[in-house]
Amino acid sequence: MPLAANADATVTRPSSAWTGWGQWLALVTMTLDHLARYAMPDAWHMGWIDSSLGRVAFPLFAAMVAWHGLFNTRDPLRYARRVLVIGLIAQLPYALMPRDVDGLILNICFTLSLGLIGGAWLQGLPGRLANGTAPWRAVAEGLGALAVWALAGQVVEYGHLGLLMIPFYMLALRSLHSSGSGLNEHLASVAAALPVLVTAGLMNSSGMAKTVTVATCLAVLLLAAGAHRLSPRVPVQMPRRLWLAWYPAHFAAIALWLGLTGGLAGA
Repeated sequence: MPLAANADATVTRPSSAWTGWGQWLALVTMTLDHLARYAMPDAWHMGWIDSSLGRVAFPLFAAMVAWHGLFNTRDPLRYARRVLVIGLIAQLPYALMPRDVDGLILNICFTLSLGLIGGAWLQGLPGRLANGTAPWRAVAEGLGALAVWALAGQVVEYGHLGLLMIPFYMLALRSLHSSGSGLNEHLASVAAALPVLVTAGLMNSSGMAKTVTVATCLAVLLLAAGAHRLSPRVPVQMPRRLWLAWYPAHFAAIALWLGLTGGLAGA
């Protein structure tokens, strides 16, 4: 089965059965993280969730977006727009969450959407150059992408490093999946995997958070390297409407709870 049109058609498409498990794990860990961070009183001492289970969600969401953007969609930009729509719907309840920093912060869907756009641009660049795109135009596009990264990284969740996760994931996933059996190809795949692992480690401050985030990324990279063949299909497939609605809906539910209990007073 060939890859999507935005990728090399000579490379076979890997199994995406693991993403069924990934969806459930990402939603559960994200929800636990947000409940512990926003809804549970400090007296309950649930902050450990933020540096452990809570660090699974973002690298897993980014991995699934990168995987589908690389292997399963013919139009990554349309996929990015769908993610952005979810982010726009979720932004109001997200903005109501109490946080220590002031100013505009855009939710994770903006990070994922912009990251996918950047990753798709990078993946398509060699083909565009080979098909006659002028080098000066590619340089101009690159400077524009760099400017967007610099500006957007100041306002999106997970910042500049978060925006790099999907492009680096796509680089690593493609290299690992298409790698041959030669030593040079193996070394090239390892080199391609390093940026996403380093970025994952830099996104966190505590040792526990670094370990969980990097381990999550490493698990996805192993799937791309061939472990995807071992994953069975999830027994209960997540309903599409639940998958699309959960992110804004769970923030709305937390905001309602905080409003009823007075937790929004300091937000």
